[in-house]
Amino acid sequence: MNDPLILHARLDREDRLIDADEGFGAINERAGGSRGQVLAVPQFATLVRLARRLRILITRGVTIADGEIDLDCWIKATPGDGGTSLAVSVLRERPAWRTPTSANTVAALPPPPGADWQWEVDAELRVTRIDEQAGIRQGFDAVAALSRPLTRLFAMEPDEDGNVVILDAVAERVDFDRQVATIRESGVRVFLAGSVRRDALGGFDGFVGGTYLLDEAPPEPVSETFNARLDQVLRGPLGRIVANADTINAGMDGALDSHYADYAADIASAGRHLLGLVDDLVDLEAIERDDFTVEDEAIDLADVVRRAAGLLQVRAANAGVLIDRDGLDDALPARGEFRRTLQILVNLIGNAVRYSPEGATIWLRAQRDGNRAVVIVADQGKGIAPDDQARIFEKFERVDASEAGGSGLGLYIARRLARAMGGDLTVDSDVGMGARFLLWLPAGA
Repeated sequence: MNDPLILHARLDREDRLIDADEGFGAINERAGGSRGQVLAVPQFATLVRLARRLRILITRGVTIADGEIDLDCWIKATPGDGGTSLAVSVLRERPAWRTPTSANTVAALPPPPGADWQWEVDAELRVTRIDEQAGIRQGFDAVAALSRPLTRLFAMEPDEDGNVVILDAVAERVDFDRQVATIRESGVRVFLAGSVRRDALGGFDGFVGGTYLLDEAPPEPVSETFNARLDQVLRGPLGRIVANADTINAGMDGALDSHYADYAADIASAGRHLLGLVDDLVDLEAIERDDFTVEDEAIDLADVVRRAAGLLQVRAANAGVLIDRDGLDDALPARGEFRRTLQILVNLIGNAVRYSPEGATIWLRAQRDGNRAVVIVADQGKGIAPDDQARIFEKFERVDASEAGGSGLGLYIARRLARAMGGDLTVDSDVGMGARFLLWLPAGA
């Protein structure tokens, strides 16, 4: 699964660009801007001015035009004494929208008629849209299927001649029908049909598809776990609370008393904390099931470390903490599931940022040790006493419950995931000496 590209820039007190990475600089230059000038992308410039004026962190989702493509982005503007830091996560790129009179416009095809539920995939058969309620009915995780290959969701069956219909359709760029398959998570047998989707230039851009149940009697509704129901009930309302609180905090609807803006920021922060707790509870229930498994993939462990550090770079900068990533340029082959490995490392680096004092450094190193690959996350925090080092990997345990922090589930989940992938998670620390967390995974070829 591809993670969002994250671009960074710094601006001075007059909102002029003083530093940017290559990707950000290229987008700004294509829009007509340059270093030493205000940002040329209007959406970027507006968020920077707003963050500076209100003196608060602003996050927003926007779509910007970049030549012949549109970029869906999530922007974070962080004001400081010397100017504003900008982080832009590029979530998706797509052909620029054109009016219906354009000769290049290709109408979206409707899904196959009569389907029990629909899905869409891109040109590489990665799921871009799926019916979430169908997942509940048919016993699979629809959210987890997004951005993953369609073949992770369905086990495709060959026809009487030994051909896999959907793969032939991809090769020939044509519609397909009667691809018999089995939903991997539930064992429900279905058949698939799909219509070719074209991009603005007429090229192959994936399929708009439908799923049809083969069984005459519909399957019984899948029994939901408590935490799965909790996730469904809370995630939507909490997401709306956070979004609305951010909007109030940013004063997008007009000037607001600073006290009320601070209240809104507290509400948004509390909402994010609760969303994190919901994620932890859902993960907890998943990893403790007898049938819990992880994917066995060939991964570049050094690349996963770099991605995790990139996701936390802005948080570290806000806390005045430096993340040292020297020596991560060389590939480190390992075996494990990319998504779960990234989850572990984001947890470890996030903890290091949270418990490091201002001005501290976090060191990230990756190396091979015999038949294992290891990542070291070392911080300059207050350390962990030997008597507490086993306890921090237990459920709902934290060294100091009075400190601001998470749910006490992060390290428990991280270790369970590491061991499920054939590795381990250990700690080396002492009071006043910082902490070194080591993630071990089987080495790859």
